[in-house]
Amino acid sequence: MTDCTIYGHEIQNEAMLHDALAKTLRLPAWYGRNLDALHDCLTDLTEATTLTIYGWDALSAALGARAERVKRALEDAAAENPAFSVRLLEAADEI
Repeated sequence: MTDCTIYGHEIQNEAMLHDALAKTLRLPAWYGRNLDALHDCLTDLTEATTLTIYGWDALSAALGARAERVKRALEDAAAENPAFSVRLLEAADEI
């Protein structure tokens, strides 16, 4: 099992998020750094992988209106692929 962690307070925009996702999840070189490509990569995972984003509230604030689409892409991928799970934790949940 692979546990991957991203800290939302370190992300200032969607480009930074995609960079962090690519690095943390070790996504393939063809990853297009957009939500469709993210969905494709996450639903292709075969090794059990959990992505935890600490400080989802901070990341959500940084992404603005795009945050809901990111959340939906992650949750949809988790629903479609039993090998992938995601946890979006608020800052208060980090303790």
